[in-house]
Amino acid sequence: MNLNDVGVNFDEVPAEFNAATYFVDRHLQENRAEKIAFIDDRGRYSYAELADKVSRVANVLKGLSLRQEARIALAILDSVEFPAVFWGAVKAGIIPMCCNTLLTTEHYRYILGRGRPQALIVSEPLLDRFLTILDELPTIEDVLVVGEEGRGYPLLGDLMASATNAFQAVETSRDDVAFWLNSSGSTGNPKGVKHRHASPYWGSKLFGRQILGIRENDLMFSAPKLFFAYGIGNANFFPLDVGATAVLMAERPTPQSVMRVMHEHNPTIFGGVPTLYAALLADKSNTPEAGSDRLRVCISAGEALPEEVGISWRQRFGVDILDGVGSTEMMHNFLSNRPGDVRYGTSGKMIPGYVGKLVDGNGSEVERGNLGELVVKGPTAADGYWNDRVRSIKTFVGPWIYTGDKYIQDEQGYYHYCGRSDDMFKSGGNWVSPFEVESVLITHDNVLEAAVVPCADKHGNLKPKAFVVLQQGIPASEQLADELKQHVKRSIENWKYPRWIEFIAELPKTATGKIQRFKLR
Repeated sequence: MNLNDVGVNFDEVPAEFNAATYFVDRHLQENRAEKIAFIDDRGRYSYAELADKVSRVANVLKGLSLRQEARIALAILDSVEFPAVFWGAVKAGIIPMCCNTLLTTEHYRYILGRGRPQALIVSEPLLDRFLTILDELPTIEDVLVVGEEGRGYPLLGDLMASATNAFQAVETSRDDVAFWLNSSGSTGNPKGVKHRHASPYWGSKLFGRQILGIRENDLMFSAPKLFFAYGIGNANFFPLDVGATAVLMAERPTPQSVMRVMHEHNPTIFGGVPTLYAALLADKSNTPEAGSDRLRVCISAGEALPEEVGISWRQRFGVDILDGVGSTEMMHNFLSNRPGDVRYGTSGKMIPGYVGKLVDGNGSEVERGNLGELVVKGPTAADGYWNDRVRSIKTFVGPWIYTGDKYIQDEQGYYHYCGRSDDMFKSGGNWVSPFEVESVLITHDNVLEAAVVPCADKHGNLKPKAFVVLQQGIPASEQLADELKQHVKRSIENWKYPRWIEFIAELPKTATGKIQRFKLR
């Protein structure tokens, strides 16, 4: 890939490079052996303990007769076992496939059937979702269980206890594939995305250090999980890059569980998604005193952050949310607001080390102020999709990755999110951005969340339809629906107001918090 114009020195990462050596073993030589690396629901683990676990996992995997570049599937809840297995596999030259822990059996059948791993390492509470399909997955020769009851399968902990803690990292190159992530499935079935050994280094340097400003004395808490590209950067790559500490929570993030962890551990950095920030704000008892009074910065990604949410958060918690844009294909954020330069209602500017442009349907760059699809390139770009050549051709065009997101870039260089390319639609010959309409709807005191999709009227013309989740205790009514329509009309162009409003209890979302508008359509 020709990336000479992105402004990084690729030789900063040695040609022979195993990411586990940098992110784990290095800390023992840099006097961090006793520093706490991870805190999970069961305890605290130093960098020396993490390195010990990583080497034991590497020996366990080699004991399964897994050869270099073999694949293993990880369905592990957020706990110290996730980084131990992830980096243990990377150290052994084995490729971990990080699986969403919130999927159904049908999704796992699809992902593992296409990915063809040779082993599965699964948290005990998730085992039932795999038992009925293992006979259909002939490539899986070993199943290891994280927990206390293996139900006939070996326990990872037992195997680690009998393994040695001496392991020399396998020789790999910076461009070798190190791990897979799965796309979130916001537009359909998840896709396996292959990432190189050098990618976590560049993501940590360009976003973690340069934008987030993470330091060794920081305590990071990420509500998005480790299987998610955003989450694995927040709570695995960035803290280990600088020798900081990360808090891991196994349960699903809810406003209650997030505030409990914030109050117990007092993180200095918090990572969330827009829907979670909105839900936290909906409860007036969620204050700095009830959470963490040490917060110095918050970040958001996954979907664009509505301006109203960002401003309300800053007013209540006294810290800014740095809204940014990333993708599984780019491993983490490439576009972001930054400390001292926060423009709520925008996705910020391109992060130095990445290059982006807006293009029309023919791939030609559009002028500033015009709508276009964002394409981006940078050193964290994926090696491609697994077993999906058609998608690769459509997404990876030379060094450019097509994001599928529509933006307008203003004269100051800030990017204004308009919606997914497949979510945008024309009404009466004019473009409608669902995100713009949704952002207005949630400014109404009675609205918690909203999603807008195109719907055909009796003449077959597309008009906006809104699905609305109301604040707790607010009853749905035709009168309120009319009030919301007028609320939108007063704020933006008339053709954008929703002709129909349907009140629902919950919006369909991916496990990473993205609204699945295709299901509403």
